[in-house]
Amino acid sequence: MKKAVIVTGGRIHSAFCVSYIKKINPDMQIAVDSGMRYFYELQKTREAGMEVLPDWIVGDFDSVDTEILDFFEQQEGIQWKRLIPEKDDTDTESAIRLALKEGCKQIHILGATGSRIDHMLGNIQLLGIGLENEAEICIVDENNRIRMVDKGIKIKKEEQFGEYVSLLPFTPQVKGLTLKGMKYPLKEYTMTCYNSLGISNEIVEEVAEISFDDGVLLVLETKD
Repeated sequence: MKKAVIVTGGRIHSAFCVSYIKKINPDMQIAVDSGMRYFYELQKTREAGMEVLPDWIVGDFDSVDTEILDFFEQQEGIQWKRLIPEKDDTDTESAIRLALKEGCKQIHILGATGSRIDHMLGNIQLLGIGLENEAEICIVDENNRIRMVDKGIKIKKEEQFGEYVSLLPFTPQVKGLTLKGMKYPLKEYTMTCYNSLGISNEIVEEVAEISFDDGVLLVLETKD
């Protein structure tokens, strides 16, 4: 399965990103607008021990320093997708659609969380593009992994991201929700919006099973 990493312009913990990208070993790396800073700093320090130039750079470049933009424009082998500021979709959405067009079926987005709650919620919305295109998309930072699913999944305890698993309905209802191997199990439950029932569950067996009959669910694995 072809994999892509998208580094966008939110909060970036450089050491975590380096470790995470090395672990997943992507086929393609995409810098989105001010996410270029991550690659720029690695290139300058040479501390990563990995390829630090992105394969693609995407953006309208309204939030990136001129020095950084000039640096990458002088590098060879980078492909560019230049956007105009007055557009309907965000730079991150354009990067996701580019990765899909390039054949990637697993996309990891770094830098999609941070102080701009509107951007973060918008980025979570974009996870649904994966459901439309039969691709796996997740948002990851040093404390969280966020996925959107429309069918059941299993999470191995030894592979979970953090200590807690929270479930939030993305559609008004998620019907027939059944949880096995978790501290707080459920059986054929209809989960609805406007409550916090699904927050902070824990995996207590080797494998947790999350299944449901209808709806779309956000799965958040988090560290304290």
